[in-house]
Amino acid sequence: MNEATPIQAARNVELGASGEEFQNLHEFVRKARANLHQNAWDYIVGAAETETTMRRNRMALDEIAFRPRVLRNVARVDASVEVFGRKLRLPVMLAPVGALESFDPGGAASVARAAGSFGAAHMISSVTEPGLENVAKAAPDALRIFQLYVRGDDAFVEDHVSRAVAGGYTAFCLTVDTAHYSRRERDIAKRYVRASRARSTGGDFQKGLEWRTVKLIKDKYKIPLILKGIATAEDAAIALDHGVEWVYVSNHGGRQLDHGRGSMHVLPEIVKAIAGRARIMVDGSFCRGADIVKAIASGADIVGIGRLQCWALAAKGEAGVVRMLELLEDEVVRSLGLLGVTSFAQLDKSYLHPATATNLPHVFSAFPLLEIEPYRY
Repeated sequence: MNEATPIQAARNVELGASGEEFQNLHEFVRKARANLHQNAWDYIVGAAETETTMRRNRMALDEIAFRPRVLRNVARVDASVEVFGRKLRLPVMLAPVGALESFDPGGAASVARAAGSFGAAHMISSVTEPGLENVAKAAPDALRIFQLYVRGDDAFVEDHVSRAVAGGYTAFCLTVDTAHYSRRERDIAKRYVRASRARSTGGDFQKGLEWRTVKLIKDKYKIPLILKGIATAEDAAIALDHGVEWVYVSNHGGRQLDHGRGSMHVLPEIVKAIAGRARIMVDGSFCRGADIVKAIASGADIVGIGRLQCWALAAKGEAGVVRMLELLEDEVVRSLGLLGVTSFAQLDKSYLHPATATNLPHVFSAFPLLEIEPYRY
């Protein structure tokens, strides 16, 4: 896409203009529901215990309104950003999700190819298939990041960092909010255990994970380090003290600690604590272009897309993920233009205002046209 994208050019996603099967984001959800077995479906839509954190993720986004400026020339809007020295079409990263092979046979390879084809980043989970080397072969030119759950000793960690470096991964991510595996009651109620979960070992290593592992990686490797699961200014400050380049604000999509804060309620605290000394990722129920705009205006550098990625993958594989990103881009471009800006560089928190959420938050509340019962399992 050109550096300055005319809004008109983004409208190739409109109904009838491209002959595409999917014209709205909610259509991916509906198609995914039709394609998936109940267990795989519940894995996407579910969260921990009462699912309160997940709902707060959505509520935190809905409690932000826009303050648009008018009578500005916004004929050409450029939604691209530079991340890790690479230009991306959108400040979007396809977030790490385990068991992507449950939604499409290509699993993480399909997602990585889609990210590379479109021009987004992709963070591959250490608990998805086909594994970091095969994903690197499938999408050698994509901006790939590897995410690790620490389920072994120092040698285990060093092995994965070394393999990520050898595989051409741009950065390495350590997940730090999974000391204990949560109670995901949709799965428990059906007595369902994912195969990858049944095979997993090393839980004691996750429970014993401390800052010394962060120091180990920073002392021995030059690859940029991301900590995923930071939720307080205190931990953000410690991350900075350890030389961490990226702080990833996340609550695992509400799938770990229940009754946590929504990510967009946490983000301002982290932005203030970091004060420009590191860069920031965020995820947590980001499903629309306007959500991405809110996050960047609030101080994030890139936004992780998790559940929406899975729905698109389940709906139509690699092509579905590319199409989902096209629709997100269209929404982002329109939101920026209607706010009176032509790039993310012009955006700041002055374009935002506190508001009262108008919808009851749940996993599908970003899609008011969707007619799927959110809590049936």
